[in-house]
Amino acid sequence: MCGIVGVCDLKGEPVSVGLLKRMTDRISHRGPDGEGQYTDGPVGLGHRRLAIIDLSPAGHQPMANQTGDVVITYNGEIYNFQKMSIELEALGYHFHSKTDTEVVIHAYEEWGENCVDHFNGMFAFALLDRRKQTLFLARDRYGIKPLYWYAKGGLFVFASEIKAILEHPQVSRAVSYPALNEYFAFQNIFTDLTLFEGIRLLPPGHVMTIDLRGDRIPEPRAYWDFPAGAETSNLSEQENAERLYQLFIEAVTRQLVSDVPVGSYLSGGMDSGSITSVAVRHLPRLTTFTGGFDLSSATGLEFGFDERHNAEVMANLFKTEHYEVVMHAGDMEWVLPELIWHLEDLRVGQCYPNYYVARLAGKFVKVVLSGAGGDELFGGYPWRYYRGMNSSGRDQYLRRYYEFWQRLVPDEDKRRLFNSETARQIGDHSTFQVFRDVFARWPGSFKGNGDYINASLYFELKTFLHGLLVVEDKLSMAHSLETRVPFLDNELVNFAMQIPAHHKLRNIERAPRVDENQPGKRLIYEKETSDGKTVLRQAMSRLIPREITERAKQGFSAPDASWFRGESIDYINRLLRDPKASIYEFLEPKYVTQILDDHCSGRVNRRLLIWSLLSFEWWCRQFLAGR
Repeated sequence: MCGIVGVCDLKGEPVSVGLLKRMTDRISHRGPDGEGQYTDGPVGLGHRRLAIIDLSPAGHQPMANQTGDVVITYNGEIYNFQKMSIELEALGYHFHSKTDTEVVIHAYEEWGENCVDHFNGMFAFALLDRRKQTLFLARDRYGIKPLYWYAKGGLFVFASEIKAILEHPQVSRAVSYPALNEYFAFQNIFTDLTLFEGIRLLPPGHVMTIDLRGDRIPEPRAYWDFPAGAETSNLSEQENAERLYQLFIEAVTRQLVSDVPVGSYLSGGMDSGSITSVAVRHLPRLTTFTGGFDLSSATGLEFGFDERHNAEVMANLFKTEHYEVVMHAGDMEWVLPELIWHLEDLRVGQCYPNYYVARLAGKFVKVVLSGAGGDELFGGYPWRYYRGMNSSGRDQYLRRYYEFWQRLVPDEDKRRLFNSETARQIGDHSTFQVFRDVFARWPGSFKGNGDYINASLYFELKTFLHGLLVVEDKLSMAHSLETRVPFLDNELVNFAMQIPAHHKLRNIERAPRVDENQPGKRLIYEKETSDGKTVLRQAMSRLIPREITERAKQGFSAPDASWFRGESIDYINRLLRDPKASIYEFLEPKYVTQILDDHCSGRVNRRLLIWSLLSFEWWCRQFLAGR
């Protein structure tokens, strides 16, 4: 796990080592164990190392093959690298380290750009092929590791984080108005845009090949997509659960490979608890981490937001070395500037609690296991999927699901949110078209509720999960911590996508409606039905107590609805009611004031939008000030 950077000048201008060093220094938090730069005329590669596998100098990057014809800067972990190294040795390749980096190099030498099809893991890398005069970039199937790029006038710059790209003197800082429109619709960005004009994110499951002898930068191309809608499994629910159990054990075990200590998040829920139960079988003393909240000022259903008790029960059951961090209302104020600087690419919802827990874990281990992906693969958010059920076809489904996924500001309110100049810059950019385009490669049909649920799961894997993974990478790497996600194992994902919808959600004909903004929405939903992740619950019941597998879904969220009306209100007012606030270069103060008034009065819960407004204010301050 590391940080990578690179520069390619198609006009032939040489790349300076000094520039590469400034870029790698900017992301030194991603790799405190070493750095390296490599230049070959108009191409330069840089690296910051977080040593996880083979801690010796043999793992130094950028790394070259024996002849020096292939040079790589690489970030990630290939969990099947040991098996691949045996295969490659049998083909005549020799290894000088025990790193997965060298496996990637030889895999490319053997299979070319198709090497990505052989990797089971998380990765983002750039590989210079001096013989072919090409630069090959790749990102893993699910988007666990980020890779940003910028291209203009024959200049191509890439990095693990945007702030490194901004170090290049030819890269300007300006807002991407289409991305801004996306963000304030979805609290996420579904395209490959970022809030920075001209800086794009290589999509998950995509590669790029740049011909160094040419004069243009090609568009990324897909090498993989979720095999959704197939439902090819003819097994019974019990048989699916048994097969799922076996694949889960193998996935977690695969991801324990490390030459440094490994820990695990332990929220008190089924996903992290199941991962922990497998990990303790192989590690002599597993360290676990959880976060909790001071609920002294919480109200209503927010009293159920603190999961520390359940986490402690499982920590005692599995005999882990368990640590906790407790967050209070004022903690958001203190961490927000630092958090946004690390996050830089605003996506999904409130994440400062995750930042605090990652900081805690980073004090004890270099690697931590996370339960991300379990909900999106197995139907952990039933109240969402039901929004598109009982539709009359594709068009009605897309419209209904789009209306739901406008998490922040619906289309009819955009004219009141954006000021006239922002509206002019956005022009006819359509967030509904952005939404539709997510389904461009959807292979399934729209002929029944099972199809609608599968389409919704596909959508969330492509958008919501991707946003979570981007955020998780930034929050963990801010503390030089590698996060691994066993649910996103190739074999496990492929099998999960074959399981029928009615094995994931029991009551696929019911459609209860719950306000996404409402605190405790999951608890409200579970009072009506408990059909989420049914096959996973059955499989995991062999690993953790039934009272855990049968618990209602509870996300990791602070009691913001109460805090934003109480202890945090002075901070919010100080930032957002200030007419000189940075966001009012783009937004209308009157609309923001109305949002704050509605929330403080208790008429409407606007916690999601308030969090995003606070985040955008600090994003403007951190990245646009002094343009």
